[in-house]
Amino acid sequence: MTLLEAIVIAVVEGLTEFLPVSSTGHMIIASSFLGIEEGAFTKLFEVAIQLGAIFAVVLVYWRKFFQFTKWEFYAKLAVGVIPALLFGFLFNDAIDAMLSSQLIVAASLLLGGIVLLFIDRLFPQPSQPPSDILATETTQREVIEADDRLTYPKAFIIGLWQVLAMIPGVSRSAASIIGGMQQRLTRNFAAEFSFFLAVPTMAAATLYSVFLKKWDVNGTEQKGYELIMATSENMKAFLVGNVVAFVVALIAIKFFISVLKRYGFRIFGIYRIVLGAILLVLIAMGKL
Repeated sequence: MTLLEAIVIAVVEGLTEFLPVSSTGHMIIASSFLGIEEGAFTKLFEVAIQLGAIFAVVLVYWRKFFQFTKWEFYAKLAVGVIPALLFGFLFNDAIDAMLSSQLIVAASLLLGGIVLLFIDRLFPQPSQPPSDILATETTQREVIEADDRLTYPKAFIIGLWQVLAMIPGVSRSAASIIGGMQQRLTRNFAAEFSFFLAVPTMAAATLYSVFLKKWDVNGTEQKGYELIMATSENMKAFLVGNVVAFVVALIAIKFFISVLKRYGFRIFGIYRIVLGAILLVLIAMGKL
């Protein structure tokens, strides 16, 4: 992987990590179009640059993350991340196998886009006029607008929804936001809690990939940090990639919140459907 390729992948990661469009799917697609070899370092890099995106969330919401007196906030995040840790540990090999399937990515993007088209209708916001019986019943229920009203069981259920993102192309952000809205969080708070939940989830995945997981490098096993430090090119790619992902993610978070408030999820659903359909056509034609 060249430095330029690392920067491109990092830009893709920063732009898509917190949008409901699947960062993993987009990085797989970008790597394929760029012709980047699908080696151990490439796979590690695509996980490790999440570190930059994590710091972006912490910076944007630093007041929230450093309120050490409100221990329940951290406890709820810990409960929410349990499903991802458990499923990630149990099905790590199966998840890695799916990462190489462009067909799974394309199908997940398409199906996920269809779901996003109807999310605002299924879970309308309190300010929206009900359009049918389902909407009327939903708006009459209690909505949750802040973490002090979020219960531990609801945090755990949102964490279960997040597990769906282990399928490439599903989107961790989309899965956890949908889970939040299904648990009657407002659209904005569901997005924010998705950002909060991303920090321990992505941190755990990154730390595991860098310090614990053994990567197959030409028949020999290496820890992630050994692979990063193996060459100066790998070191540069890792460091520059995380800086780029951090800067781009800062912009993307602000963009997502503003678009979400104004347009809801429909625009992201349309994007996913178009991209997924294009990819399926390219795969059928043997171009991808």
